[in-house]
Amino acid sequence: MTTKRPFGLPSVRLIVIAAVAGIIAGAVAVYVRNVGSGNGGDVLLAQSSGACEGAVETVKSVSEFSKGQVAAMVAARPPRPLDLSFKGPDGKDLKTADFAGKTVLLNLWATWCGPCREEMPALNALQKEMGGPDFEVVAVNIDTGTDEKPKAFLAEYGIDTLGYYRDSSMGVFNSLKKEGLAFGLPATLVMDAKGCLISAMNGPAVWDSPDAKALITAAKAP
Repeated sequence: MTTKRPFGLPSVRLIVIAAVAGIIAGAVAVYVRNVGSGNGGDVLLAQSSGACEGAVETVKSVSEFSKGQVAAMVAARPPRPLDLSFKGPDGKDLKTADFAGKTVLLNLWATWCGPCREEMPALNALQKEMGGPDFEVVAVNIDTGTDEKPKAFLAEYGIDTLGYYRDSSMGVFNSLKKEGLAFGLPATLVMDAKGCLISAMNGPAVWDSPDAKALITAAKAP
């Protein structure tokens, strides 16, 4: 991890925030799994079909690792494809489908979001350790306006491994909000190599922790 931390906040504060988010998410997960799903969320999960049918077992596996520093992760019930758009490092349009073949940790962040800034070094460290042909941390900045602020932040805090993904229109956030997946920032999704949503969370996490790495390893498993 980079040694410089945004705002000078100690990592323990992020751990506490993430823990609280996990408690809240647990309550939300119970609510979400029961709304419109009769007596069993697992029944709804089993009904996944089409392109994401094969993701059912991955969701179950990842759910077992949604604990500790990533306890706020809520399983996708059922797993489903998401079609999200944003700009790539070269400024050209990208879609989540362009990452086919890779497990993706998609994170939405902004420079005005304190918890986003605090967790960014850990996302950078996760990409540095686990990123490769089969996995990428895709951190999408949603600041409105020019690239000046997000680029200055990344340079100042040594975020040197993450690709520069942007959506100044905030369209990607609004899409996730409509899907019930984003209530604020940061918002993070895990998507499998076929672009199927596996799990999602709102709030920060210690992404270079053993808990997070175990969850990503489970998501990458065939």
